[in-house]
Amino acid sequence: MKKLTIISALAAIVVLGWGCEKDENKVFYEDGTAPVLTISTTSPALTPGAAFDRDPAINFNWTNPNYKLTTGRSSHDVNYRLEIDTVGANFGSRSKGIVAVSRDLNRNYTVGEFNALLSGANFMNLPADRTYNFEARVISSIGLSGGMALTSNVVRFTARPFSPPPAVAPPTANTLWATGNAFASGWSNPLGAPFDGQQRFTRVTNTLYELTVDMPGGGNYKLIQEQGNWGTQFHMIDGGTWEAGQFRQRDAEPGFIGPPTAGKYKITVNFQSGRFNVVKQ
Repeated sequence: MKKLTIISALAAIVVLGWGCEKDENKVFYEDGTAPVLTISTTSPALTPGAAFDRDPAINFNWTNPNYKLTTGRSSHDVNYRLEIDTVGANFGSRSKGIVAVSRDLNRNYTVGEFNALLSGANFMNLPADRTYNFEARVISSIGLSGGMALTSNVVRFTARPFSPPPAVAPPTANTLWATGNAFASGWSNPLGAPFDGQQRFTRVTNTLYELTVDMPGGGNYKLIQEQGNWGTQFHMIDGGTWEAGQFRQRDAEPGFIGPPTAGKYKITVNFQSGRFNVVKQ
């Protein structure tokens, strides 16, 4: 019994000693300085053009927060979150843009990249061709859990995102027709009456054309933007179906595929995305 008591006491001392040593080895956050954010311009020029993917738009730079732990200056990787939102939203809107940056103290954007951040569907998704007032900040943190967060000052800038260039250049004269043996006209080019009216697309926007028309089923067709000229035609890219696919401008095969059964169909041609689709009405 006496031996057991001694053994128990020794065990308690070992456990207590281990616990104290563990506490002494804990690392605690001591200090840090909120990063200071600066930008290269308060009015980045976003203009489409041949070099818009390469031309510089805006640079975000921030200072090191210099995290300090009980073991000295932090050796942990510092993570940064660059946040951009419209003025007045207090970084709380659904369209807020968030860019994760590891270790680096800057994020530089070309015109194309920054335009995609502000108006792209995968980022802020703001309607293009409008002027917005923005504000930005950086939040630094350590570790995967985002601990020891420090928030920078807020900077403001004004920008006008533009609609990205269409994937396929739209018709130069704003006119588009369909012709081929998937229509009653056959392969006529130019199209005579009444097919020049029945098979002419309606221009909905600069890059969107629609046509609702009766089709006999089967056959093929092409899209022409100038009557009597095959050289500026649009045709389906390999891999498409009668229902949907991609297209491009080129005087080459194959044409578009006609639907398998007769009926009234709506053909939509989207030059912005470079895609078409056909739906039975």
